[in-house]
Amino acid sequence: MPKLTVVNRAGEESTIDVEDGLTVMEAIRDNGFDELLALCGGCCSCATCHVLVDPGFMGKLPQMSEDEDDLLESSDHRGETSRLACQIAFTTDLDGLKVTIAPED
Repeated sequence: MPKLTVVNRAGEESTIDVEDGLTVMEAIRDNGFDELLALCGGCCSCATCHVLVDPGFMGKLPQMSEDEDDLLESSDHRGETSRLACQIAFTTDLDGLKVTIAPED
């Protein structure tokens, strides 16, 4: 099963198995990372699933939509590798992906 490494806000790293068909947000939420709020449930309307993606994986991700870009603009913590976890469908190509949960806005 593909693996996802999640770094929480305290800097603690955990590696989890991800089922086929889930988004990165769903995988993180379903594995008990309470600091990733995901208030909109994955509808790309709140930016509470903001993560920083390992730079080595940026080229493997789907292109950012205009809506995602607009939501990330509202974050004080946006960086070059910022993405909304709800917009990243986890595939076997992303096995080993590492994301860090962004600081809360």
